[in-house]
Amino acid sequence: MYEAFVTGKNLPEAYHNALIELDKHGEVTTCNAYNQLQKELSMTFVVENPISEPMVSRLIIGGFYELQQYVMEVLDGILDFKIGASENAWEYTYHDRIANYGGQLNQLQFVIDELKRSPDSRRAVIDIRDNKVDPFNSHPACLQHVQFLIRGGKLHMKVLMRSNDGVEATFMNAFAFVMLQKKVADALDLPVGSYVHRANSFHCYEKDFPLLDQFITGIKTKPIDEITYEYDGFFQDLMEEAIPNIEKVVNNLKE
Repeated sequence: MYEAFVTGKNLPEAYHNALIELDKHGEVTTCNAYNQLQKELSMTFVVENPISEPMVSRLIIGGFYELQQYVMEVLDGILDFKIGASENAWEYTYHDRIANYGGQLNQLQFVIDELKRSPDSRRAVIDIRDNKVDPFNSHPACLQHVQFLIRGGKLHMKVLMRSNDGVEATFMNAFAFVMLQKKVADALDLPVGSYVHRANSFHCYEKDFPLLDQFITGIKTKPIDEITYEYDGFFQDLMEEAIPNIEKVVNNLKE
């Protein structure tokens, strides 16, 4: 299985470089679970400064509304109420696994407390996989593990995914995880350091092969300002303006 390693100064650059590697070196294999082919490799991408501009790739499915909703799912748990025993209930959310692991442990608070206790700690780890649930779940958690390290006066974060859809999910995943990194950094009064995203299976499904081709063409032919947005200002304002409508939709779902 091909191992790819790419870097980028900012999140879109690293993500775009990862897509290029997937297109170039991904092996076409079967994916019987979804009855189609896939292009796949193992990917590690490193973002040197994840909060530097431009922060947002235009090569995603969705826009400011979807990105804001996903950030709120991961950081605020706006869809945690869907977890339960009913027929259409979810088995988990990332937020619930982070903030209420096993119904008793707030792993995010543990990380903050641990790094305050010992800034050079290697123990500031959040585990998402729950072996009491995931082996028996038809849709087990893709995110497995998050580690925070303070080195050189900055908060670095390293993420492990067992599986990651490079075209449909990776950028939104990574953007929300960077927001989580910033939240912890702010709680520790530290600047944000590097972000490392590891996907053991970084893939594109056959149905999205044309979309991957479209993304690669854009990366190779368009100037950077035509395939990215700066987050600070215009795009952040759009995302924040979407919050009341997102909250309204969530409240209607709860009712």
